[in-house]
Amino acid sequence: MTEIEKKINDLRDLLRYHSDRYYNQDSPEIEDYEYDMLMRELIGLEEEYPQFDTPDSPTKKVGGKADNTFENVVHSVRMESLQDAFSKHELYDFDKRVHDAVGSVQYVVEPKIDGLSVSLEYRNGIFYRGSTRGDGDVGEDVSANLSVIHNVPLKLNKNIPYIEVRGEVYMPKRSFERVVDRQLLNDEKPFKNPRNAAAGSLRQKDSKVTSSRGLDIFVFNIQQIVGEDITSHKQSLDYLKELGFNTVPLYTRVGSMDEAVEKINAIGESRGKLEFDIDGAVIKVDSLEQRDLLGSTSKFPKWAVAFKYPPEEKQTKLLDIEIGVGRTGVLTPTALLERVQLAGTTVSRATLHNQDFIHEKGIAIGDIVTVRKAGDIIPEVKCVNMHNSDTVYRFPENCPSCGEKVFRDKDGAAIRCINPECPAQLLRNLIHFCSRDAMDIEGLGPAIIETFMQNGLISRTYDIYSLDVQSIAELEGFKEKSAENILNSVNKSKENDLSRLIYALGIRHIGAKAAKLISDHFKTMDAVMNAGVDEILEIDGCGMIMAQSIIDYFSTPAAQELIEALKSCGVNMKSKSVKAADERFKGKTFVLTGTLPTLKRSEASKIIESFGGKTSSSVSKKTSYVLAGEEAGSKLDKARELNIEIIDEDQFLTMIG
Repeated sequence: MTEIEKKINDLRDLLRYHSDRYYNQDSPEIEDYEYDMLMRELIGLEEEYPQFDTPDSPTKKVGGKADNTFENVVHSVRMESLQDAFSKHELYDFDKRVHDAVGSVQYVVEPKIDGLSVSLEYRNGIFYRGSTRGDGDVGEDVSANLSVIHNVPLKLNKNIPYIEVRGEVYMPKRSFERVVDRQLLNDEKPFKNPRNAAAGSLRQKDSKVTSSRGLDIFVFNIQQIVGEDITSHKQSLDYLKELGFNTVPLYTRVGSMDEAVEKINAIGESRGKLEFDIDGAVIKVDSLEQRDLLGSTSKFPKWAVAFKYPPEEKQTKLLDIEIGVGRTGVLTPTALLERVQLAGTTVSRATLHNQDFIHEKGIAIGDIVTVRKAGDIIPEVKCVNMHNSDTVYRFPENCPSCGEKVFRDKDGAAIRCINPECPAQLLRNLIHFCSRDAMDIEGLGPAIIETFMQNGLISRTYDIYSLDVQSIAELEGFKEKSAENILNSVNKSKENDLSRLIYALGIRHIGAKAAKLISDHFKTMDAVMNAGVDEILEIDGCGMIMAQSIIDYFSTPAAQELIEALKSCGVNMKSKSVKAADERFKGKTFVLTGTLPTLKRSEASKIIESFGGKTSSSVSKKTSYVLAGEEAGSKLDKARELNIEIIDEDQFLTMIG
């Protein structure tokens, strides 16, 4: 293999990898601009060395693919992607090719919405199916999820026999901020940008989740229509408005490429003020007859081109670095900058990601740095242009919120405070402490906890056990009866098993199952707090990361004070588990997957544990049985691959008599 052929193949593999991360996993690792530049490099090499061209190259494929989570939909009109242009010179080359082919031409210029492309189909004016683009030929049926998006009309204003339209589902910037706040509160990995948030939200199995995410849609094309004669793109957009669709905004018909470039510049200048993300502007031939004459390549229509805006970058001075503490305890560095105009807004703060990023770039206070907007949402420091000092900035050793010692994650780059009483984390910790799988305090949901904190009723976790009826009843929206119900639930939680309390503490890497194993093994909270690493490792199912996490947590004075305070409030500190009288499943591990006909998976897990068995979330050679219901996915395939015995609910019920 020649060096050139190897370079082409390596580029193809790299693009396939990043395409999969972007389209199918909704978790990109590089910026769009970097991906576009890799694609541009591959296109240039394939043109220069046509002997190495292949039909399966990423240059000839639409990036996505249909996911087996949903039913497949075969598109009768191919959902093509667009050819990209990165300079005005390329736009004029496109204009020349069009004029050479069809003569005089008008264009429509519109913003390129950064979201997830979908098809909407209507019969006799009624919405009956919606699907994703997928690979352009086959997509996913996401009708239920599309139907809950506010601007997807379920009935059109005109009763036309059939129409299929193409649109872009996106997440408005305000919705994105709310979703990310919620994810951080729940200790979930936040979406990187609104595009990935939209894609992840549209592919939810539960349409209620999709509905809660605040998605929206712009429709920008008629794929096919019966019952109406449409001759131009501008006419089609106007007609879509009449039907009740939320059409792509800011579209304009122009008579020349000079006018198109002016419009592109105007859209680019306004992008920072828009409530939605755009990553470019699209120029389309207006006449549908001329479009037919121009045709398409294997991937792109020849009648349209997308101008991609380069990420705007500016240089400025790094004045200081501020360390914030997130709701999960992670210390986050923020650059305080000399003000600079960037993508239509004034930027004075930017993310520095983590200590590894700062060390890698050699960042010090006083440096001249380059700032850009990642995905046009979050400003970030890209690199250092001029160093002011050889002393690279280092994180503090103590939490800036509570003063406790901070720890670096054993399995990542995050540095975090694990103090359960840290003011910056208290709301999140309280919500977890009261949740169903933890202390199960009915009535103390997130909104009520926040209300109690705002009114000074709770400032530390153990304040929950000092609440009184009168203080609660005096708050707006509460009555004596509702206050009594909350206190009854609080008092009831004092009798919970030790395992619930261990889980409620929110120790990193310790879930509900691990908490049960620890509780059953050590029997008392004192024994857990005094345990060494080797003792914890004796528990089947506890590894080094979990053991060290427990040691780190209970070594903090704040955790020790919390346990003493909970003891004084009368919270149970002992395990209530007794050895199973019938241990028919002793030494057996079950993996549950899919939906069982009558049993909830949590119920089946309790039954297994009551007979001395264990449950696991993943299939391995140590798995004894896989209990499978409807829509069992990859775990079932893994079980077959490893020859693990697969049982259904009837067989399971027979096993337990």
